[in-house]
Amino acid sequence: MNREEIKQFLPHREPMLLLDEVQMVDGCSQAKYYVRGDEFFLQGHYPGNPVVPGVIQCEIMAQGCSILLRDKLVGKTPLYAGIDKVRFKRQVKPGDTFEVKGELLEQKRNIFFCRAVGSVNGETAVSADLMFALVDKN
Repeated sequence: MNREEIKQFLPHREPMLLLDEVQMVDGCSQAKYYVRGDEFFLQGHYPGNPVVPGVIQCEIMAQGCSILLRDKLVGKTPLYAGIDKVRFKRQVKPGDTFEVKGELLEQKRNIFFCRAVGSVNGETAVSADLMFALVDKN
């Protein structure tokens, strides 16, 4: 999926749509975000040495995992319900391709439990267990 196809499923729009590509492989999502360097979240974080903030890395992973729920998203909005076991292993910087692998672990009613790993050049940058609630759009 390209950005326009991703918009058919996710409610996010620029500047908060943080996926450039997504593929589904063996029931897992594989998403990419190309860090250009001109993003709003890099302005001031840190001048002269920009680093993608950890919360933004988690948001990219959440969007990559939300695609796993694409068939359930009609009329719904995926909202964070929790983030557990977050570990940061390396910086993500302009020019990097941030790749996310997302896996759906479990569903309990409208709560979905996923595991995500974000990496750059095959090296883990961040990993986390994510929870989402699907709520009705107003």
